[in-house]
Amino acid sequence: MVLCGGISRYNEERPAPGPANYLNLVIQRGRMEGFLVLDCYHRAAEAMAVLSDWLREGKLKNRVDVTEGFENAPAALGRLFTGENRGKQLVKIADLA
Repeated sequence: MVLCGGISRYNEERPAPGPANYLNLVIQRGRMEGFLVLDCYHRAAEAMAVLSDWLREGKLKNRVDVTEGFENAPAALGRLFTGENRGKQLVKIADLA
């Protein structure tokens, strides 16, 4: 990600629209790079071993946010876009027999 135009903000009396601290990315030499899990698929077994250990040791928490009832599925989906859910969003439709 290329950042430019910061000099135009140096003497601003009011904050310009947009992120207030984006110049920190320049100062900290921040970088943005795309990543897909397939980029490291060759290390999947290694990752599973480490993550399994962390889960057993309590260092990794599995958060599940359950909404009850099929009629509440649209609202549960909406929670994904508002950040209201915490963890994996599920909709419980029925108990298993």
